[in-house]
Formats: sequence, structure tokens, C-alpha cells
Amino acid sequence: MSTAMNFSAKSFTPRPPDKGAFPLDHFGECSAFKEQFMECLRHSGYESAACRQRAMAYLECRMDRQLMANEPLEKLGFKDLINEKSEEKPEKL
Repeated sequence: MSTAMNFSAKSFTPRPPDKGAFPLDHFGECSAFKEQFMECLRHSGYESAACRQRAMAYLECRMDRQLMANEPLEKLGFKDLINEKSEEKPEKL
């Protein structure tokens, strides 16, 4: 009886992530936003929900500098923060 396994029956084909690749920020264009987010995490006991505003600012920086694909912030999970911003703005008469 043979116990050898045939590994060539299935082949794995790698594919890119669904949201695409995130290029590195070689020039540190968004490092200030990243540091603010990391500082917030340290102060909040690594509770990421407390730092969502800073996470949103970091992602906006990356999108503005083409370090990631432009996505509506609503699709990235920040719909509630965007609604809060629009409610804070006074209406023009």
C-alpha cells in the first residue's frame, strides 16, 4: 500500500488582494497622520474605535497622495463620521 500523496493534483494560483496593493510611503508623506493614530492607540489602550477620526485622516492622506486607490470613505467604514462632520457645519443663509 502506498502512502505517497500526489501534491500536483491541485495547483495554487496566487491573486492580488481584493482592494489592491498598498504602496509603501517611502517619502513619509503621511507619517505624521500615522504617528497621530499610533499615539491615539497607545493612549486609548489600543482601542481602535476611539481613534477612528485619526484613521480616517490617515486614509485620506494616502488617497490624496495616490498611495492607495481612491475609495469613498463610506465604503471604508466611516459613514457615521462623515455624517457627524456634515451636521457640525453651519448652514449658509
